[in-house]
Amino acid sequence: MGFIAEIEERTQSMRQTILKHPFVTGIGDGTLPVDCFKHYVTQDYAYLIDYSRVLAIASARAPKLEDMSWFAGLLDETLNQEMALHRSYCQEFGISAQELEATEPAPTTLDYTSFLLKTAYHGSFGELAASLLPCQWGYWEIGDHLLKKGLPTSAPLYAQWIEMYTSEEFAGLAHHIREMTDRIGADAGVVELAAMRQAYTNSVRLEHRFWDMAYSLEGWER
Repeated sequence: MGFIAEIEERTQSMRQTILKHPFVTGIGDGTLPVDCFKHYVTQDYAYLIDYSRVLAIASARAPKLEDMSWFAGLLDETLNQEMALHRSYCQEFGISAQELEATEPAPTTLDYTSFLLKTAYHGSFGELAASLLPCQWGYWEIGDHLLKKGLPTSAPLYAQWIEMYTSEEFAGLAHHIREMTDRIGADAGVVELAAMRQAYTNSVRLEHRFWDMAYSLEGWER
């Protein structure tokens, strides 16, 4: 059994819990309160800033030129396409670019990005790839799950979100990092495999917490 098959089997119940999360199901049927989605897109924007830094480190640390090139391409796409889409989303909700740039990361957002940055700097390249996979693959998995249920015609922005994460381009990126992580796992020793499993599992847990954060409008106590 390869790394991906094993780790997805281990975390199946956790991933199913994410698919059943009220934030996710609310996007799917169009009933998610707009304030929750606004909180999500602003926090996701804050997340993507440090996520981009992690991608830059991944490109620098990649032992193979093909992986270096791929992470550099993903960095470019994140900075110049995905973040632009978030700015466009926020304009729909009356959130200016200046307000978006000034967004303070919520506690969970900070926990997640801090974990990814720590893994990028101190973990192996295999751990780094495994820590990034639950975000990239998880969004495709959520989008695919929701698309099969049908787009929410009453909520065009939510439908657009689902279509973005099930696009052919995004699906290609998600499958690529999944295959890359599986390849790295096939060559990893016992110690690194254990570290990769832990990194993957931690990121799945943080993905779940991120949806909780968005749904509960989590912020810092004043």
